[in-house]
Amino acid sequence: MTDEQDTVDGRKLRGQRRRAQIIEATIAIVHRDGATGVTHRTVAAEAGITTSLTLYYFATLDDLLVAALTSVTDAYTHRIRHLIDTDDDPVGGLAQLVAESAGPGRERALAERELSTLAARRPALRPAARRWRDNVAELARTQTDDPDAVTAFVALCDGLCTAILLDGHDADPAHIRAVLSKALPATRR
Repeated sequence: MTDEQDTVDGRKLRGQRRRAQIIEATIAIVHRDGATGVTHRTVAAEAGITTSLTLYYFATLDDLLVAALTSVTDAYTHRIRHLIDTDDDPVGGLAQLVAESAGPGRERALAERELSTLAARRPALRPAARRWRDNVAELARTQTDDPDAVTAFVALCDGLCTAILLDGHDADPAHIRAVLSKALPATRR
């Protein structure tokens, strides 16, 4: 690798880190203050950088919000994809993921919920907001061919996540799994 390539790769890596720093600051603000608290100025202050840097990486507020929601849904997509591909009990694994909304995953779950709700008013957020539901539906289709059961499973999963965020106390993955299983037909593939 040449010195020029090292310099370019170093700048690219710094740019990726800066972008990630801005996205994490956005998620922190959504968690603390809600989506209405997100401005380029508040994100810059949270990240400890200049406002012009946030504008350099994210020209519009929608760009910033989409990046934050995409970051959260990418993590969920990775986890759900892993459950679909490798888990003997993907519903149990999903129940564990949902239960994490009460603990270590609360900040991201709250940001996802807030930004997904905002997507009803901001079309730019809709593709990223749909990813959680699409992934949960894909997982449900590993258990049933019934499209109504898949729809019920996704709606139930959404409702359980919301209830956990509202309740603000620990969630029992075994109970969540039992509830989710009720949405699936007795006969499976």
